[in-house]
Amino acid sequence: MIWQPLLLTARLKELGVDDLPLFYMNSEDLFARAVELMPGGVNSPVRAFRAVGGTPRFIKSANGAKITDIDGRTYIDYVGSWGPMILGHADAEVVTALAQAATRGTSFGAPNELEVEIAEEIIDAVPSVEMVRMVNSGTEATMSAIRLARGVTGRNKLVKFEGCYHGHGDSLLVKAGSGVATLGLPDSPGVPSSLAESTIIAPFNDPDALEQAFNQHGDIAAVIIEPVVGNMGCVPPQKGYLNAVRELTSRNGALLIFDEVMTGFRVARGGAQELYGVLPDITTLGKIIGGGLPVGAYGANRDLMGHIAPAGPIYQAGTLSGNPLSMTAGLITLKRLRDQSVYKRLEHATAKLCHGLSAAAAEAGINTVTNRVGSMWTSFFNREPVTGWTTANKSDCRLFGRFFHAMLDQGVYLAPSQFEAGFVSLAHDDEIIDRTVTAARKAFKNLGETGKG
Repeated sequence: MIWQPLLLTARLKELGVDDLPLFYMNSEDLFARAVELMPGGVNSPVRAFRAVGGTPRFIKSANGAKITDIDGRTYIDYVGSWGPMILGHADAEVVTALAQAATRGTSFGAPNELEVEIAEEIIDAVPSVEMVRMVNSGTEATMSAIRLARGVTGRNKLVKFEGCYHGHGDSLLVKAGSGVATLGLPDSPGVPSSLAESTIIAPFNDPDALEQAFNQHGDIAAVIIEPVVGNMGCVPPQKGYLNAVRELTSRNGALLIFDEVMTGFRVARGGAQELYGVLPDITTLGKIIGGGLPVGAYGANRDLMGHIAPAGPIYQAGTLSGNPLSMTAGLITLKRLRDQSVYKRLEHATAKLCHGLSAAAAEAGINTVTNRVGSMWTSFFNREPVTGWTTANKSDCRLFGRFFHAMLDQGVYLAPSQFEAGFVSLAHDDEIIDRTVTAARKAFKNLGETGKG
């Protein structure tokens, strides 16, 4: 079927009308305009489909477990705005509350009651957090957490793990995951060598390598880690690994930062630290705590947070921090997540999805390894267990790209990168999961019949 907007677009172009109204434009038209206006045509690199090929879909609307592009095609969505949409898109309660909040003002630049309420909600849920500071993004949260760690310890060096992504702060774009891994970029130009040199890299899930790093460097301020990696695909910690990281960090007088921007309120209400029973010194949060609006936060015990201005000398500020719209959407979302049955439903749906995907791949003779923690998951086109960047990087990204487009053709929208986690929401019911697995069975069968290379 040829969509009427496409026919109109083609006809208008034949007539020499290049400045098309948005109503008549399709994704290809918009992307052609976008590449002239924005780097790569996008405002975040992975969206550009560079890793899978083709034209990115421009989304017009979203509801529940589905998104609809401007061409009129609807997809089951497993990106979920990269994690925040745990309730599903356009949740009625959130949308209604946002509409009401907007009439009272979108930003005050002054304290408001909602900031206090969401701080109470975060502190109640996250075991290691006694005080919290709201910011505007996950990147801002991790940058601020590292500044706090350096300011308190008087040390400069930072340990991060290969393939983990903590935002685009200068100290963090060394051996980073996410879009850096997806696009195959080297350590980013523009990062001063002095900052790169102060960042020490260790492999994930290898406690001996971390111990060696401490033996070689006596001035490490902090270790920052995704307790469940989501930015080289979903990679869980092996048994006892987080405990070892905690013990090594404490023994050497450094602070442990859990980047729970992705895992916070996702793998459990209290995040990965609740799930695994390991408490960091500093926690960073984002995504879900804003209910789909821009947000970030970092928190720790009272003593550490007492060093942050204006209570202490370590400066950090933000014009839109704690704005009433993000606080409104986040507060409603976090209150809904108090119900522990939510996590049982997410566990059921995601386990069913991952089992179905693995079975469908095996039936077609396609090698995959599916990792999952709670409602985070990734199917790696790989022959061996994926436990870190070395094994993740052995995945067949070309075959993943073909699978991605086969699923897209059948109305399933996956992350356009082998190295990004997928997410399940409360809107992904059994019927949605069954439709996804049926689509995957067809896609895998097609890959097997047409050749895997």
